[in-house]
Formats: sequence, structure tokens, C-alpha cells
Amino acid sequence: MNVLVVGKSVKVSNLTPVSILLLHGPNLNLLGQREPGIYGSLSLQDINNLLIETGQKLGAEVSPMQSNHEGALVDAIHGSLGLHQGIVINAGAYTHTSIALRDAIAAVNIPTVEVHLSNIYRREEFRHHSYIAPVVIGQISGFGAQSYVLGLQALVHHLRQ
Repeated sequence: MNVLVVGKSVKVSNLTPVSILLLHGPNLNLLGQREPGIYGSLSLQDINNLLIETGQKLGAEVSPMQSNHEGALVDAIHGSLGLHQGIVINAGAYTHTSIALRDAIAAVNIPTVEVHLSNIYRREEFRHHSYIAPVVIGQISGFGAQSYVLGLQALVHHLRQ
């Protein structure tokens, strides 16, 4: 991989490009308008742009996808086999209800990081349990859009080791 630095091409041997699937679950398409006191003022497109930009700096291609439908998210996870080396997922409410998403992540065995904009452990009791957490390499919550950035950084770091 070559990187252009101040008009020169510099060889960067330790950065093998990686492909990351960025999955957003239900209601995240309403970010920026939906309960900004909890979820912040950035839109989903703002978060996608931030992650694509951050990915480029890390040598990672980020492919975002959002769905309000559980089956579409399961299909995206299955479709990541042979295409992506890692997954960053904010499953939204499906975090607390979906054994299907948990099983899909376990089935593909692709390193996955779970992220949440809000701190799910400081919210309603039903949000304290994640079906996804036991099958991911890590979970980051409570830092707003920065949760996504931290999750992507941690995943890329994990994949490079």
C-alpha cells in the first residue's frame, strides 16, 4: 500500500487494507432527530461519514448499512463472510432481544465489536442485558458517536495483531 505524503509516495508495509462492515439497527436512521438528549445531534449519515473518514486513516474500508428489520441485519452478517474481516454493530433495541443476531455473529466467526451511543447500563433495566456481548470481542457504550470511533479503532487494532 502506498500513501501520498506531501507530494511523495511513501511505502507503508505494516498497513494491509481491511474491510469493515458497519451495521446499524432499528431506529438509528432517525439519529439527529430522535431523542437528541440521549443519542446526540449527529445524523446517521454524519456518523457513517465519520467512520468512513476514520477508517481511511486506519487503512480500513468501512461499508455502512442500516436496517429496521432483524432479518436484513442477519443477512448482512451472513453476507460478510469472505467479504469483510470485521464488523462494528450497533444493533439498537435488537441488542436486548435478538438471539438471531447473536447466532449470526457466532456463526460467521468474524471479529465483531458492539457499540452503543448511550450507556446502556445507566438506562432502563431491560437495556442492561445484551444477547450480543458474549459473542463479540468487545463492547463500547456511552460515548456518543465516539463509541463508534473507539469501536472501529479497537477492531482494526485487533485485526492487525
